[in-house]
Amino acid sequence: CQPVGLYQSFMSVFQSPWGAPVLAPAPCSLADVMSEQLARELHEEKAIVMHDITSSDLMLAQMLQMEFDREFDTQLRREERKFNGDSKVSISFENYRMVHPYEDSDSSEDEVDWQDTRHDPYKADKPTTIPKKGFVGKGKNITTKHDEEVCGRKNTARMDNFAPEVQVGDGIGMDLKLSNHVYNALKRHCDTEQRRSARLHEKKEHSTAEQAVDPRTRLLMYKMVNAGILENINGCISTGKESVVFHANGGSFEEKIVPEECVLKVFKTTLNEFKNRDKYIKDDYRFKDRFSKLNPRKIIRLWAEKEMHNLSRMKKAGIPCPEVVILKKHILVMSFIGKDHVPAPKLKDSTLSSEDMKKAYYQVLNIMQRLYQDCNLVHADLSEYNMLWHDGQVWFIDVSQSIEPTHPHGLEFLFRDCRNVAKFFQKAGVAEALNVFELFNTVSGLQINSDNEADFLAQIEALEKRNEDHVQKSGKKIFTDTSDGSPPQLNTDDD
Repeated sequence: CQPVGLYQSFMSVFQSPWGAPVLAPAPCSLADVMSEQLARELHEEKAIVMHDITSSDLMLAQMLQMEFDREFDTQLRREERKFNGDSKVSISFENYRMVHPYEDSDSSEDEVDWQDTRHDPYKADKPTTIPKKGFVGKGKNITTKHDEEVCGRKNTARMDNFAPEVQVGDGIGMDLKLSNHVYNALKRHCDTEQRRSARLHEKKEHSTAEQAVDPRTRLLMYKMVNAGILENINGCISTGKESVVFHANGGSFEEKIVPEECVLKVFKTTLNEFKNRDKYIKDDYRFKDRFSKLNPRKIIRLWAEKEMHNLSRMKKAGIPCPEVVILKKHILVMSFIGKDHVPAPKLKDSTLSSEDMKKAYYQVLNIMQRLYQDCNLVHADLSEYNMLWHDGQVWFIDVSQSIEPTHPHGLEFLFRDCRNVAKFFQKAGVAEALNVFELFNTVSGLQINSDNEADFLAQIEALEKRNEDHVQKSGKKIFTDTSDGSPPQLNTDDD
């Protein structure tokens, strides 16, 4: 009959995509088709089949959606890392994630690099606070915001706001109660440590440390190697109060042959080393105008430039000293005094025979005279630590603080140099070594007669004072000698 044929065709077309096709039932009579019981059975069978198909589709859609959410979160994490970079302050895209860690149980641990603590089921609940009105309860059971236990629990909860590096522990879970005094002391300590850490970080970024350089200085050194000025930088050979010295192999620079062995004198950019050394440069007429216009860090570059000019003046006069190759900001490249990566020993550390020590003394005396008279310079820090012994010759180094004799304290610095030299060679057993007063007069050409150091310095200071007054009047500094034993006078013929 017609209804039976329609039903058979419908059931033959309808098949389950994940299982075997549903077999068509055997033909039945029209009376059976019209039977209410048979209609109910057919309706139940159809509902079961449709439910199975619908459940399978829902599961498949959920799996696809879960996979899409994981891919979205992975891409979101990449964008977050790219956006934040190395910044100290990071921005989180956590609110835009699709899958939470405890829901994404199938994801690998490597993919989850964040932690959602907002829904941590194991985290202790924060203590309840007093309402805005300031108290709870009535009568004898009233509790105000100043209650000792309430304040203690509240202070414990506020420790979560400390810096991340402060390990506060699980004080809430242990029901820890901190008094106001203890909490305030901890907070002050954390703030102090945070400020100290910030200062150390700033110092590390903008200063050179012992046997190390900051990133900016390291970049300048790499640029010298890339430009061919240096072939390579071998390592640190000396450290001092004001600089770090590195050994390097020379290359070429603007058709100029760089020495085979060089040194890089890197002036430390820490201001602590220079806070007491401005007296060497602020009154030097060569740098006086520029000194007042520079910030403290740029003064260090001026210090390196000052040594370069002093070395150039000494080299022109034929005084044994390092030869300047190039100056890059606070890095001064010079020739190496030594051989085969071994620096020449300081005069203090050299083991010289009595004859060589006597020879070294006369060389030092001659260099001091030429430095004062020909170069018009005073070393201002001369000692056995700043003189090298190489190839039977004394070499002068570290002249960044050297000044001209017309400096307001030039003669005082010269007297100090003479005292250091006389003391060293007299202790070394050089019988011909002059005392400090004779050495000062020999080097300077002045004739100050006194065997008392206090009186000698007083005459030097008086001479410098008259010289400074003369400068303010005429702008010139000229010393004249006297032979009658009185302090040297100023030449005022031009007044």
